[in-house]
Amino acid sequence: MKIIFPFFVLLVNSTCVFAQLTCATAVTLNPGTVTAPNVTGDPPLTACTLTGGPGTKGLWYKYTPTANKTIKITTSSAGQNADTRLMVFSGNCTTLNCVTANDDYTGEFSQVTFNAIAGTTYYAVFDNKYSSLGFNITLSEVIAQPDRLSFIPQPVSVAGTFNNCIVDMNGDYLDDIVSVVSATQVVISYQQPGGTFNNVTYTVPSTIITPSWSIAAGDYDNNGFNDLIYGSGSGIAFLKANATGTGYTSDRKPQSFLVQRTNFIDINNDGKLDAFVCDDNAPNRYYINDGTDMNHSQGGLGDFPSGGNYASIWIDYDNDGDMDLYIAKCSGGGSGPGGNIDELHRNNGNATFTNVAVAANMANPVQTWSSAWGDFNNDGWMDAVVGINSTANGLSKVMKNNGDGTFTDKSVGSGYDTTSALSREYVAHDFDNDGFVDVLGAGNTIMFGNGDFTFTPNPNPYNISGFDRPIGDLNNDGFLDIQNGSTIMMNAGNTNKWLKVTLKGTQSNKNGIGARVEIYGVWGKQIRDVQSGTGFGNMSTLNVHFGIGQATAITKVIVRWPSGLVDTIYNVNPNTTLNVVEGSFLGTKELQTAEEMFTVYPNPAHDIMQFKTHSDFIPEQAKIYDMSGRNVLYVKVERNQISVKDLKPGTYLLQITDKKGKSYSQKIAIK
Repeated sequence: MKIIFPFFVLLVNSTCVFAQLTCATAVTLNPGTVTAPNVTGDPPLTACTLTGGPGTKGLWYKYTPTANKTIKITTSSAGQNADTRLMVFSGNCTTLNCVTANDDYTGEFSQVTFNAIAGTTYYAVFDNKYSSLGFNITLSEVIAQPDRLSFIPQPVSVAGTFNNCIVDMNGDYLDDIVSVVSATQVVISYQQPGGTFNNVTYTVPSTIITPSWSIAAGDYDNNGFNDLIYGSGSGIAFLKANATGTGYTSDRKPQSFLVQRTNFIDINNDGKLDAFVCDDNAPNRYYINDGTDMNHSQGGLGDFPSGGNYASIWIDYDNDGDMDLYIAKCSGGGSGPGGNIDELHRNNGNATFTNVAVAANMANPVQTWSSAWGDFNNDGWMDAVVGINSTANGLSKVMKNNGDGTFTDKSVGSGYDTTSALSREYVAHDFDNDGFVDVLGAGNTIMFGNGDFTFTPNPNPYNISGFDRPIGDLNNDGFLDIQNGSTIMMNAGNTNKWLKVTLKGTQSNKNGIGARVEIYGVWGKQIRDVQSGTGFGNMSTLNVHFGIGQATAITKVIVRWPSGLVDTIYNVNPNTTLNVVEGSFLGTKELQTAEEMFTVYPNPAHDIMQFKTHSDFIPEQAKIYDMSGRNVLYVKVERNQISVKDLKPGTYLLQITDKKGKSYSQKIAIK
């Protein structure tokens, strides 16, 4: 006869043992199923990644593998109406580190899968957040496969309260670490050649707020040094670098609202970065840069009245040369007309946007806090992984861009259809440099892209849990590293080759944010969009990284700038950094022709060139490029004419932009 002494003993493999009331008295789990008593012991100090904090009581178990294994722990009913929450920690009872956690995997019961290292003790802890009743626990194990990639932990010598920004801050194109200590103090760890860091502390005028929800970086005054935007529960503030990058001023905006994701992006494509901000409780907000100030606007880009806007990401999903906007929503189905579901805003090219999510099949009803965008099959179109931070509306979605404005759900068989791991952060990078984009998201691991919309998790854990996980190359070796709070996870790398591309805009914004970079070789084509602010809250490198596997040549690199200028560089060496200044390489304009909109005369000209316009075309700005792609004139059109007297004789390309923001091109001659 089985006898269970409530609160004091547990029957495990027909053996009575003392109850697992504390970490020190945690009972060993073996493969198989056991019945747990009611939850009456010490609670964990943290609920790991679960929301709402830990309960008031806990139940403690432990497991120590003799070989590297993949472990699955599942709870189920023991004949009672239990509701479990499961947290897994590594370390010891003095210092416990979160490995993974789950609340409702199936109904009211929990399941986690994690990669356990031989000789490491793992603690499986249950709390009474929703129920104190007993339940069944099943542990299963398999031999783990070899690591696909490994990381070497390295402490951050100066860690701030907010450790979620990796970006070049001094204009040398080496990624630095920005640690925000307080509203009046920032520490920048400047990367030195060789991978060491020089820590500099800056006292700044009070920003009043801190980046408690998000941070983004970009050079919004085009002075060569990156500035920051802080997003908090009560609004935003800008931290602006001076002309030498040796000091900062602050601009706390007066609007008080609950900020989520922040981005720098040139919304109106005037060559100056604007700021976009997700509002959790109302239509989104943005700040238009007029060259002297950031001017506040609200609505037009996510107008759902109750907000629910969590993570914005800017990508060119339709390959028309301008950046579109995808907004991950927090509440899935939501309420009100249309429901509070994800939005895809197509850029109309004239500073207006249209939500096409329903027609594009991107109105996903999952409860997501962010999405990861990348070309997962290298066909030249941006795809998406829409990640989950709750299983209430289903699992993560893998969405294939069909190239016609629509997306197809490729989740079945992708690997995301069998995991319910949760995360706020989903970002797309090629961590192992094999030429296929991966996703860092939930489950304390990386989902490695296989190039066919399937993803393989690394079998062993990386200890990259939590939310402060910005990405950058912190030792300039061509492999992307991950900051995890006060630790840098240095990428140990492999034999795969890589290319890093750094940009300097001249007609476009200085960072080249919004540019499309393409590389060509035996793999075909790979693409990246330059973005400020990806995932939910972090700021990752603005340098563009590609992996090319074992390929030995890169036949062509193309940079498509927001201005419309196209730089093309041939025969680029692998394992190198390519520095591209806008207009410095042979390129062509890819614009609409102008004959139906205007004619120019005289052509050739030597002094004044005039425009005869058709229809309602009203020219506002003129840019002239020489045949190498360099911009040689940028002027305002006044009285339908411009002066060209300072240009040397030759053939040029004229670009005219009208009052609606449309651009047209035509060849001209100067005599």
